[in-house]
Amino acid sequence: MSDAARDLLRFIDASPTPYHAVAEASRRLERAGFTRVAETEAWALAPGARHYLVRSESSLLAFEVGEAPLADAGFHAIGAHTDSPNLRVKPAPDITAHGLRQLAIEPYGGVLLHTWLDRDLSLAGRVVLATASGLRSVTVDFARPLLRIPNLAIHLQRETKTEGLKLNEQTHLVPVLGLEGAPPLAELVASELRAQGHGDATASAIHGFDLMLYDTQSSCVSGARGEFLHAPRLDNLASCHAALSALTSAQRAPLPAFSRVVVLYDHEEVGSRSAQGAQSGLLADTLARIESAAKSGGPQGFARAMARSLLVSADMAHAVHPNYSDRHEPGHRPKLGGGPVLKVNSNQSYASDAVTLGHFTALCRARGIDPQHFVARSDLGCGSTIGPISAARAGIRTVDVGSPMLSMHSCREMAAVADVEPMISVLRGFFETALDLA
Repeated sequence: MSDAARDLLRFIDASPTPYHAVAEASRRLERAGFTRVAETEAWALAPGARHYLVRSESSLLAFEVGEAPLADAGFHAIGAHTDSPNLRVKPAPDITAHGLRQLAIEPYGGVLLHTWLDRDLSLAGRVVLATASGLRSVTVDFARPLLRIPNLAIHLQRETKTEGLKLNEQTHLVPVLGLEGAPPLAELVASELRAQGHGDATASAIHGFDLMLYDTQSSCVSGARGEFLHAPRLDNLASCHAALSALTSAQRAPLPAFSRVVVLYDHEEVGSRSAQGAQSGLLADTLARIESAAKSGGPQGFARAMARSLLVSADMAHAVHPNYSDRHEPGHRPKLGGGPVLKVNSNQSYASDAVTLGHFTALCRARGIDPQHFVARSDLGCGSTIGPISAARAGIRTVDVGSPMLSMHSCREMAAVADVEPMISVLRGFFETALDLA
């Protein structure tokens, strides 16, 4: 297994929730020499400045200012998302039924519900505590098997053999936490926070939480020759990891004329409609701030900078499934291990066009990579990404790409070891190569 693939699995296991993913990304950026800035502060930026900001603890934007004024060189930006489909805890979660303690949950995003049954599940997320100095937000991770959603025995639902498994989100997905009499969730969370060093945590001090379930099984490799990656949240932490790896390893001497940006959004899986999602001003407003705080480019500097910019929207792609190959458009069937995938949809579910595809194809071929292509069948719906949203919101040319995978939106997903390094390599090339974007 390559060092890049091994590092990806470490990144995923450290990131059970978007809050943990942003914390892990922040640690990696700090190690690479980036310093955190606050959106509430005024910035003064010089060429070579490397900073990042965090919004609502679940979205992040990192940037490195280039040598030239932004109006003359623009931005090379990569966007991805930190969230994945999962099960999330409702505000009043405690349920007692038939001698068991359970939790009220709701699905987040397009979850493959059946994949969450009979797994060793834990809880992680963020908690808001009331303290003597005011409200404080902290992350929590139980990091051990805590919950289970048990399947119903075949003897009690023999119709599944002919009719298939049918799950009701409200009644069939309520996880078991313990026997009747087990502590309510607030007491368990407070106890876990105290064990993690928050000595003032009590059940009554918990004023809010964003908690979600996750599979405790570690990420791993499989296959006859260790060809495959099995992990939760590959969609889209694999793209977050590739973007961060490209940014932190890109050549700095000489400093490129253009400025480099990575934006990792929350809430892509539910439409990006939030203050930290792709429909917010996180990207466009921050790019405008960078342009105004860096070397002056003269009149209409920001508009000129955007006209010279390109965004790579990196989100995982559908590899052809060997048992369902008919679900793919002929000639557009990406293979595991086949390298980066270019994604196209004429109805703008993806933002790629001939020009942006051309630039990314050239970057691939410069590294000896022949990109694959994905287009949805004309009689099937097409998923979307942050690409069209960011393109429209920021007015920036965009290409949608991704690494091929199977089991997308499952509790546990599948990709190829061989696809990790090529994507990082192409994205690193994007951060090192001047493009004719005038």
